[in-house]
Amino acid sequence: MRLVGAAEMRAIDEAAIRGLGIPGMRLMEAAGTAVAAHAVALAPRGRIRVVCGAGNNGGDGYVAGRILHAAGREVEALALVPLAKLAGDARQAREEAARAGLPIRDLADAGAILAAPGELLVDALLGTGLSRAPDGLFLAAIERLRALRAAGARVLAVDVPSGLSADTGRPPGACVEADRTVTFAFPKRGLLLHPGAALAGEVAVADIGIPPEAAARVPVACELLGEKEARALVPPRAPDAHKGDAGRLLVIAGSPGKSGAAHLALAGALRGGAGLVTLAARDEVLPLALAGRPEAMSLPLPGNGPLARGDLAPLLEAARGSDALVVGPGIPRGPETAGLLRDLLAAARLPAVLDADALNALAGSREGVAGLPAPAVVTPHPGEMARLCATDVAAVQADRIGLAAERARAWGCVVVLKGARTVVADPAGAPALVSSGNAGMASGGTGDVLAGLVGALLAGGLDARAAARAGAWVHGRAGDLAAQRHGQRGLLAADLADAVGQVWAAWGR
Repeated sequence: MRLVGAAEMRAIDEAAIRGLGIPGMRLMEAAGTAVAAHAVALAPRGRIRVVCGAGNNGGDGYVAGRILHAAGREVEALALVPLAKLAGDARQAREEAARAGLPIRDLADAGAILAAPGELLVDALLGTGLSRAPDGLFLAAIERLRALRAAGARVLAVDVPSGLSADTGRPPGACVEADRTVTFAFPKRGLLLHPGAALAGEVAVADIGIPPEAAARVPVACELLGEKEARALVPPRAPDAHKGDAGRLLVIAGSPGKSGAAHLALAGALRGGAGLVTLAARDEVLPLALAGRPEAMSLPLPGNGPLARGDLAPLLEAARGSDALVVGPGIPRGPETAGLLRDLLAAARLPAVLDADALNALAGSREGVAGLPAPAVVTPHPGEMARLCATDVAAVQADRIGLAAERARAWGCVVVLKGARTVVADPAGAPALVSSGNAGMASGGTGDVLAGLVGALLAGGLDARAAARAGAWVHGRAGDLAAQRHGQRGLLAADLADAVGQVWAAWGR
């Protein structure tokens, strides 16, 4: 499913209105009709107040108010911008509403916005074109709507809650909190990213008659990865398949005190469907990492301490019989680790998942992860992404989609930026926001399971983009299934690995 930002939606509107000659008022009429229908659904009875700003958002509100008035509802429009300052379709919408008898009251004080508990307020103040924090009367109106909702009123937002960035899901200042948001044509990215998802409440997408050919004129900048798309990436196993066909995966993971990371990566790889999985680690790590995992094989790495160039020969020997690599969960890092990883990838020429301490090692090197010599999927959490980008976590979270897409192009690899709404970006295509997953997955070890899972899909023959997308969605869905059984607070990474099998069972895979 396509996700749009503010500029992309404006371009699609322009393609419909100017390119195909569709009157803007026709689109506004359809939008207002959808708003009115959702207003009735949220408030089958009682007074409705539509709080209108300028521009198309306010125009949609006037259309909705007019339709509700014609249907016999007790409705009033509260205008923050006088008629004299309106232009275009918004002005026409207000004039038509006034002629139809809709009560319209110009406001100079947000305190005049009233609603009893259970009554509905329609937020038609600001749309997707927000570029700065609201101020003045608009700020006061937003704060008033928030206060009235806290006191029991209900709020329906038009397109996006006023004050929310349609691109990042992060409000630059005060923001309306809605019970429901009716958005038009396509879901906006900011309605799915946090905290926008919580501020928007239930989200409904309304078709307002924009032709597919208008949308096709504007390149897709982001997608929502759902179950249908993820499932199509993972073919059924051939009935005569053997373990070699399912893929041979080498997992380089674990160190003293972090043997659990290796264990969970193995669990993700085995449940992910790899035919043969081998763990390469220091001798003292193997007994704990392999406990309860008799399906996995092992390669003791001689010596002790951080992974260094002396480990290259045994790792290359193991890699020669492998189809893909997973490197990083809990590995011991030292000054030679980054160089070892680059040498290994260059010599092995195998697709690889780089996670956790592999990323931290590379972040401390001059090259970072740019120009890796093999097809790679990097799976940073926000802290690791901040280190790789020499920035801070706040900057990463401020624009998760944009940063992941830009770094995928710059680094030449697939980026899986983990977190609330995981983003999967590749160098050539549009990034995808993963629809599955929940807050219970914010616990130690879940990322190790993901690394193993994506590695198994790589070993099984999927390319880096497909393995990352399918793995990220299945990982999130497994987390949802585990949370249904254990609750979000009770969810463990091991539960997640076991639930991966439930996803495959549901898919017939």
